[in-house]
Amino acid sequence: MVKELAIRTSGLYKQFDKHIAVNNLELEIGEGEVYGLIGPNGAGKTSLIRMLAAAEEPTAGEIYLNGDRLRRDKTNPTLKRRLGYLPDDYPLYKELTVWDYLDYFARLYLLKEPKRTKRLHEVLQLIQLENKRNSLISTLSRGMKQRLCLARTIIHEPIILLLDEPVSGLDPIARMQFREIIKVLQEAGMTILISSHVLSDLAELCTSVGIMELGFLIEDLTGIRNRTN
Repeated sequence: MVKELAIRTSGLYKQFDKHIAVNNLELEIGEGEVYGLIGPNGAGKTSLIRMLAAAEEPTAGEIYLNGDRLRRDKTNPTLKRRLGYLPDDYPLYKELTVWDYLDYFARLYLLKEPKRTKRLHEVLQLIQLENKRNSLISTLSRGMKQRLCLARTIIHEPIILLLDEPVSGLDPIARMQFREIIKVLQEAGMTILISSHVLSDLAELCTSVGIMELGFLIEDLTGIRNRTN
């Protein structure tokens, strides 16, 4: 049985002044995949993810999510609600408690009671911060803060998750905890694109890996998890 494509790009191109960040990129990611995007800093990973998240307008080319074309205008708001996007520098409101922070984003996504409270408990259990729900964000460790950012990203139950360098700067235990959460999300049917400049961060986690360099997708490896087991 052939999997449907969750993400497909056609001739995707992004240029900033004279710098070409993404160059004629053709990408296909099947539903339910965990796709690792590997490459050094400056390879174009962040520019690609920002375009997939509708946070950046392509210079040229097209993006399709579950077969529907993604546009930055207001013609497809339902499509954008399918996305969860975690940038590498997302700010936290450190004066809020963990619960209030997540509740704020749940309200932005128009989650109503009793579903909102139920969903907050679900994500807090998933990221293992239920016992920290009343703690100020300023008191959390770096790994806890990153897991909280992930919780904010999935609070509205997206089906496609875009994670830009989510384990960068985390200690080995925090990286392991984050990877375990990603596995649970994939088992729940989510399609996940996750970037890193270190292959070892992603090899055991990903079903497929793409390698970017200078804006090009120079390798696209499927079945990577089977080869590394």
